[in-house]
Amino acid sequence: MSIVIDRPKIFGTGLVALDLVMGLDPNTPVQSWAGGTCGNVMAIMSYLGWDAYPIARMNGDPASERVRTDLSSWNVHLDFANCAPTGHTPIIIQQIRRGRDGTPTHRFLWTCPHCGQRLPSYRPVTQASVETIVPHLQSSSVFFLDRLSRAALTLAESAASAGAVVVFEPSGKTDDKLFAEALGLAHVVKYSDQRLADAGQAMSEGTATRVEIQTVGADGLRYRHRLDGKVSSWIVVPAFPVANLVDSCGSGDWCTGGFLMKAAGSGLNGLMSIGEAGLNEALRFGQALAAWNCGFEGARGGMYLVSRPDFDRQIRSIREGRPTLVAIDRTIKVGASVACPACPDQPDKLPRAARSAA
Repeated sequence: MSIVIDRPKIFGTGLVALDLVMGLDPNTPVQSWAGGTCGNVMAIMSYLGWDAYPIARMNGDPASERVRTDLSSWNVHLDFANCAPTGHTPIIIQQIRRGRDGTPTHRFLWTCPHCGQRLPSYRPVTQASVETIVPHLQSSSVFFLDRLSRAALTLAESAASAGAVVVFEPSGKTDDKLFAEALGLAHVVKYSDQRLADAGQAMSEGTATRVEIQTVGADGLRYRHRLDGKVSSWIVVPAFPVANLVDSCGSGDWCTGGFLMKAAGSGLNGLMSIGEAGLNEALRFGQALAAWNCGFEGARGGMYLVSRPDFDRQIRSIREGRPTLVAIDRTIKVGASVACPACPDQPDKLPRAARSAA
């Protein structure tokens, strides 16, 4: 008789988008994948063996159908991906270039380079969706959010009351009141020093934060915690060496995924009992995944080009201090591109114009 083992569950709301990725080689087709911070984290957690449930407002437009197809291919659950009122799925263009020193860099475009119209942007789920989702949060290990809204905070509060770890990854500080409420709920706050160095007072009196993580790019990250009730000093976790830097986009999402896999599978009680050594180990594992991701174009490009056994071997190699390149299975096909909603009668224009703009 087979034994069924329950997989940890993660629910998340925030930026679920369609990424159009243009690589360094102008002859390589533009790739389209599910993206956005929340979308990436959900896909990564499913890849790592969790049940992942993004909460979004996809309306059935071509971009949303591409995102749904992609996420479904990684066994992400889409039960709550079409919350009413639905809206256009955000589209983000990522261009990869080489800097003056030859190092790959990337930038994002938020407007269509063909018609000049702004591409669809993020719209949060509404309070009307909350009631049907809350009962499903009772079995969650983690609730993730990277954008703030009243509905997102209501969902986070419900998940926290059920024993889940609430993870908040702010991309900016737009509403002081909602931001303060998020810090009052979130057990893990993770942010980039480049985007939000003054995210501030995550460890202040009155906040729920137990782990505060600040990423510092190529230098790795630093964190502090109060798992034992006292605020620790800042602890540095250096980045692992990267054998062949191709693109760093999405590496922070991989770091989050690795950390949650190791630290949060048993919810808040598990996080609080992990201890300082376990916390450090979880973050080092996350950093290894971040380093691995730097070898591929796009936020999750390696998932499409490397077998899972090769992935596991490469992570072990990175952690042992001997990063090696992974053999790529080029028989795996990646997704076709999607047109700008403002000029749908010319489906090839968006990727070609965007590439020429580089």
